[in-house]
Amino acid sequence: MYNHLPRPLCLITTTLTPLGIIVTLHYIFVFLFAHSFPSPLRVINSRELYLISPQSFDSMASSVLSVASHSVSHSASLSMQETHKGKPKLGGNSLRFSKEGPNTFSNARSSGRISMVAAVNVSRFEGIPMAPPDPILGVSEAFKADTSDVKLNLGVGAYRTEELQPYVLNVVKKAENLMLERGENKEYLAIEGLPAFNKATAELLLGADNPAIKQQRVATVQGLSGTGSLRLAAALIERYFPGAKVLISAPTWGNHKNIFNDARVPWSEYRYYDPKTVGLDFEGMIEDIKAAPEGTFVLLHGCAHNPTGIDPTPAQWEKIADVIQEKNHIPFFDVAYQGFASGSLDEDAASVRLFVSRGLEVLVAQSYSKNLGLYAERIGAINVVSSSPESAARVKSQLKRIARPMYSNPPVHGARIVADIVGNPALFNEWKEEMQMMAGRIKNVRQQLYNSISSKDESGKDWSFILKQIGMFSFTGLNKNQSDNMTNKWHVYMTKDGRISLAGLSLAKCEYLADAIIDSYHNVS
Repeated sequence: MYNHLPRPLCLITTTLTPLGIIVTLHYIFVFLFAHSFPSPLRVINSRELYLISPQSFDSMASSVLSVASHSVSHSASLSMQETHKGKPKLGGNSLRFSKEGPNTFSNARSSGRISMVAAVNVSRFEGIPMAPPDPILGVSEAFKADTSDVKLNLGVGAYRTEELQPYVLNVVKKAENLMLERGENKEYLAIEGLPAFNKATAELLLGADNPAIKQQRVATVQGLSGTGSLRLAAALIERYFPGAKVLISAPTWGNHKNIFNDARVPWSEYRYYDPKTVGLDFEGMIEDIKAAPEGTFVLLHGCAHNPTGIDPTPAQWEKIADVIQEKNHIPFFDVAYQGFASGSLDEDAASVRLFVSRGLEVLVAQSYSKNLGLYAERIGAINVVSSSPESAARVKSQLKRIARPMYSNPPVHGARIVADIVGNPALFNEWKEEMQMMAGRIKNVRQQLYNSISSKDESGKDWSFILKQIGMFSFTGLNKNQSDNMTNKWHVYMTKDGRISLAGLSLAKCEYLADAIIDSYHNVS
């Protein structure tokens, strides 16, 4: 008979004396139900069910509080409505009381105790658990909460000046001024992005004279930086290469696994980092790529491997290409640091160009977060180099089809910045100079950190791996306990795998960081 009542999701039950009733109703009606409440409250004693509609809350609260306290006034009073044979009844949308006794609590006096139940709607999302903090972005949150004057944030890979301040490239400011002068509008882009950007980014990656570009064998779609571009490619793999697996390096950038998990693409790892040498386990890498099933997508870091900073030599890249070609695998590059690692756009793209020059079909995700400092613009691209212009056109059409329900079309601001800089010879040259400046500062910090550690550590440990690594990161070789000591004792914030971002370090802080690393390495197991 009560099917018209909303389903109670939570019951608040208490057994009270008459005096306790007044106090409890005070809290319930004033603090819980004084504001608009979306569904009725059920009040139940041992024999009867009452229904209080939202419209009755104010009037009932007024009546109850007039008994409990003169400090609360309401314009409305509790309306006593229909009675039937001296018993409370349910009907309409209001609460009904009996006429037994001088007030509404006569039933309480006769029985001495009343059982009251309030049904409250609880969120339908109650079953969703709290997600763990992001292992990288969470480092910055912990850093912000630290009040120490000596704290260092070496977790997030974002470039900082020698004063450890964010840096907006001068060439970016000039490009934005040009956009303002032209009075650019904010109309939607096409699904594939800004044509001028797509042309510029493919040429920057492969070289303007690359045969694959001239033969229209490159499908380029603007993506939401590197992450979004990787996610588009992962969706393409899941949809058109059912059962295919992606092989990723151990270790790799923390978000790679998330991306493929989210796209439901299975993955496994190939050996990459050798903890004994704090270098590349090249033999293990080759063995694992050889052992992978034919047609596996092999995810490679084009330059400045994240998190280790360890890159294969040119000769090793040749061997990697040999094995991938022999096994009929598909190379899948993540290029997040072109020009930012070595200071040379061409040198940092050499690995990708090697594979394309061999006629291999290749996937390449690009990002402009680091090399142009466009972190918040979310500008990047996914490029698919195919064996024919016809297949490239089909791939592009499907990438657009995937992007449409995912985010519809990409943002325009960052795309125009990149297109203007790459397409303007003066701005392009200025950008290359600024990249060399940023890469040079990181190299200087790397050298100073090595010098400081080597001069302070009397154990004889070889720290030269710091100089052999490249890019903004250094893999210190510290384990989780040692990394925790870096944070808890020295206020140095870093990821738990021992990675530090040299882009967040200044020359002035190298001595302090050296002391922290030496202490953590030698005194914490």
